[in-house]
Amino acid sequence: MILNVLSQIVGFIGALCLLLFGMNMLSNGIQKGAGSGLQKLLGKITGNRFYAVLTGIGVTAIIQSSGATTVMVVSFVNAEILTLEQAIGVIFGANIGTTVTAWIVSLFGFSFSISAMAIPLFGFGYILKHFKRFKIHNFAECFMGFALLFMGLGLLKESLTLGPAASRIFTAINSWGIAGILLGVLIGAVITALIHSSSAMTAIVLTMAANGSLSWELSAAIVLGSNIGSTVDAVMSSFGASVNARRTALVHVGFNVAGTFIALLIFKPFLQLIDFIVPLEPTANITTHIAMLHTVFNICATLIFVPFVNHIANLSRKIIPEETAAKDQHYHLPAILPHSRISADVYSFQIQKEITKMGAKVMEMFDSVCNSFLNPKNADEENERVKNLENYIDEMNGAITEFLQKCARLPNANHNDRIHFSALLHTTDILENLSDETCSLMHTVKKYVSGEGFDSNSKRVKEIEDYVERVRIFYEQVCLYFTVGFTQDEKLTGEAIEQKIDDTKKELKRASRKRLEAGADVKEELQYIDIVRKVERAGDCVYALLQGV
Repeated sequence: MILNVLSQIVGFIGALCLLLFGMNMLSNGIQKGAGSGLQKLLGKITGNRFYAVLTGIGVTAIIQSSGATTVMVVSFVNAEILTLEQAIGVIFGANIGTTVTAWIVSLFGFSFSISAMAIPLFGFGYILKHFKRFKIHNFAECFMGFALLFMGLGLLKESLTLGPAASRIFTAINSWGIAGILLGVLIGAVITALIHSSSAMTAIVLTMAANGSLSWELSAAIVLGSNIGSTVDAVMSSFGASVNARRTALVHVGFNVAGTFIALLIFKPFLQLIDFIVPLEPTANITTHIAMLHTVFNICATLIFVPFVNHIANLSRKIIPEETAAKDQHYHLPAILPHSRISADVYSFQIQKEITKMGAKVMEMFDSVCNSFLNPKNADEENERVKNLENYIDEMNGAITEFLQKCARLPNANHNDRIHFSALLHTTDILENLSDETCSLMHTVKKYVSGEGFDSNSKRVKEIEDYVERVRIFYEQVCLYFTVGFTQDEKLTGEAIEQKIDDTKKELKRASRKRLEAGADVKEELQYIDIVRKVERAGDCVYALLQGV
């Protein structure tokens, strides 16, 4: 007896793990195959709340994971790619999109032999994996994931045939009335939070209901509870994130809890509505009833709350107010740590924004160098500012590099993702080198402009000012290319500018040697040559940045 119970428990755990693994592989495969399309779709969301809802439905239906969609949305809000109002609409839609899995299981999971279809499907996916030349190998995991999902579902059907004792427990719970319904909601919420998948929980409920282990009322209660448990991914992703990201997670939790609460208030009439929509009695067609309940619940909850998106956003701002504490002088990466259920390509959106900020910090350093020539009295203050910026950029480089390395190691990162992450790593490294060169330049400029013989109106000072300004403008153009891209002609123009910078260095050094031969101050001229040399090295860094764009 004990061995039979243990065997059934172990079988259930194994089947559930196979089901979850299949769902994860399916989601990864679709995201790999879709490439940058999914995050581009999310990134183009406008202020139209209905378009945002439709986007949430579409993305979740494609990747088969509302958890992955909500984590993606929290990440985008954290990176300031989406506003709070846009994110709320997507979250509403994600809850509707997740019902697709329930319909797949309901329509295909119990009408024929799943294992007969799963094995050929897995084989087809494995073969497809080797067709890299046609760029369709990324979709191989879609078919393999579907196969494993069906195999896990088939094993669940076998393992969830409960014995008389377990059946009596569920019968007793069902007879408790309101208390039994609330317990069912709690069971659904807790188990979903533990397995991080409302779709898997729904599959379990469908299987147990099809086997006659769960009644219609208790199945409905567990499915409603699973909507609350599904918020765990968004909550976990918001830890350490920005204020708006935490507000997004709060809205997700509040929306699902409020929707479930409303459904419980009208529980009996709600079930009668499903019975009216779906033909046959629940006992004769219970899987369709459950799938329909899951769909109608999420659609109705969305229709109730979507007119109040702005009000919900304002309420979340009151509950989680802006942080008033003084900002830390150290850098904190606002990107959320890589999540294995999300396409690795999504993270490039967040990192590119941070690299753009890093480039802006370097531009501030250049501005300080130029200001030191215009206002020599402020050179010490500008030098201190540049030192602080250089330390901040070093911290940015370390945090971004570590994050990109984690992204490249994600299991769902394809070859193109890794190439892109490598390019971003290269760009970050060059920006850090450029900040070092600029800091060194600032140190030398400070000493130069603080000298007793410094004359801001002299010809040589004007020459070196123009030289620094030329490199600064060149860097400004390259930063623009990083944001909007560049043409081949613009790259050739950049090469000509870099060559002009090199030629100017030779001309300025030649002029300095002539002044030395004429008896000019040696210390002052050596500082002048050192500045010229460091400006040219900064120009080399800018040109290396252009080549890597």
